[in-house]
Amino acid sequence: MNLHQFRFVQEAARRDLNLTETAKALHTSQPGISKAILELEEELGVDIFARHGKRLKRITEPGRQVLNSIEVIMREVANLKRIGEDYTRQDAGTLSLAATHTQARYVLPGPVAALRARHPKVTISLHQGTPQQIAQMLLDDAAEVAVATEGLTAYDELVTLPCYEWRHVAVVPARHRLATLDRLTLDDLAREPLVSYHPSFTGRGRIDAAFEQRGLKPQYVLEAIDSDVIKTYVRLGLGVGLVAEMAVRDDPAFAPGGELVACPVGYLFGPNITRIAFKRGAYLRHFVYSFAELLSERLTRALVTRAMEGSVDDTPPNYSL
Repeated sequence: MNLHQFRFVQEAARRDLNLTETAKALHTSQPGISKAILELEEELGVDIFARHGKRLKRITEPGRQVLNSIEVIMREVANLKRIGEDYTRQDAGTLSLAATHTQARYVLPGPVAALRARHPKVTISLHQGTPQQIAQMLLDDAAEVAVATEGLTAYDELVTLPCYEWRHVAVVPARHRLATLDRLTLDDLAREPLVSYHPSFTGRGRIDAAFEQRGLKPQYVLEAIDSDVIKTYVRLGLGVGLVAEMAVRDDPAFAPGGELVACPVGYLFGPNITRIAFKRGAYLRHFVYSFAELLSERLTRALVTRAMEGSVDDTPPNYSL
């Protein structure tokens, strides 16, 4: 048995047993993959996959146990590579970082720039996606670190820690009637067309839950994953924007006399917690710990180490960005 066979089995399981897609993903031939898997099954003395003709139909019960072992082996192989890089190259290498748009655009620039200043030989590979996509990047070893508000805690294979707390704001043109109110209510917002995030992004679930609890039906006229897109359509008069507070900081449009106004509405929707995630059992290189420390003062190397060892309660505390 060899690592190529393990990788073929692992990728086939990830690709819903589609060997054509597996071959494309691994840049090899479908017959070669089929042969390697059959040879591994023969050596182990069990069928990893049940078949219909030449097609894989399902993972067998012993096959699931084999897959679990393969996951451990491949994770440790990746760890060995990282250990070697860590000790031979010291503070050089590539940090593969996955994040949602809001985090990548408004939160990560400072920590990333600070990391480059601290470790100038480290390059950053930044991937953006949905919370589910970036979690999968961690699981597939396509990323070492993920940062998002939603989704990351749903995976037992990930270690997550809270980074910071944030709240939503309502964004309106400076001359909008809501800009003159001291304190907005859910009824005020329910009477307006709304422009906000897609339901799976940036705390949208809390917004919907607050309206539902009051028996109100908000009028969403546009949903987006990008805070800048939301602000653009607010400028055009499409509706009232509901965005993360990070998206209005340092934006000149919200300066005194600017074209837009940000109204606090965190008291309506409650706090949101952005989290950092690592793959459970992964070896974290020195500069990965540095990045965590730069992202949040709470994320000390000692805390992250304990979390990776399974000895930290990750219940989010009450603290702000």
